[in-house]
Amino acid sequence: MAGSGNSEVKLLGAWASPYVARARIALNLKEVHYEFLEEQFGTKSELLLKSNPIYKKIPVLIHDDKPICESLIIVQYIDEVWVSSGPALMPADAYDRALHRFWAVYIDDKFVPSLFGMMRAPTEEAKAESKEQALASLQLLEEAFGKISKGKPFFGGDTIGYLDVALGAFVGWMKAFEEMNGFKLLDDAKTPLLCAWAENFCNNEVVGAVIPETAKLVELAKVMQARFKSAPPAN
Repeated sequence: MAGSGNSEVKLLGAWASPYVARARIALNLKEVHYEFLEEQFGTKSELLLKSNPIYKKIPVLIHDDKPICESLIIVQYIDEVWVSSGPALMPADAYDRALHRFWAVYIDDKFVPSLFGMMRAPTEEAKAESKEQALASLQLLEEAFGKISKGKPFFGGDTIGYLDVALGAFVGWMKAFEEMNGFKLLDDAKTPLLCAWAENFCNNEVVGAVIPETAKLVELAKVMQARFKSAPPAN
């Protein structure tokens, strides 16, 4: 993979994190050499705490000893720094870039909390509410895909772009929750465009090397659920 001269690139992350997957997919698409430093589940290394002292969270991209935090910011940074390598992730048109950023924020603000809310829900009622919120969010994203993709296979058009990375990094977890709960989040009847998009996205060699196996995510999700249930209630 092509890099930026002799620059040193490291990524702090964890294999199961969809936020880390965003950064890994972007780096791979842009053909950037990098060292992946795995953080252990439930712990924070000294390098992580030093690199992201504000949020103390992964992912953190370290480029020539300079840390960049927050997954969406990292993806944009990668696209801007390695301009001549791999496909452009952000659209060339300013309005299109604004649309991609808007929907990426929507994914993080609305869809992701409802998706993982199904795992954290303390009651079946709360779980059902999170499910409905997730389905409603996907319906809006289905409509957005129809407009933004303009009949092409990805949000980015003919190639995977910024918004594809933003949402696609969560496909593995969507499949895991589908298997655990016995229902479809991406449904051929209700979200046919996103169903086709998810298949195209996961069939990409770069993506397939990053998205974890469904069975492994299910196993991890059960461990996390047990931790949530055993945790003391919030005050």
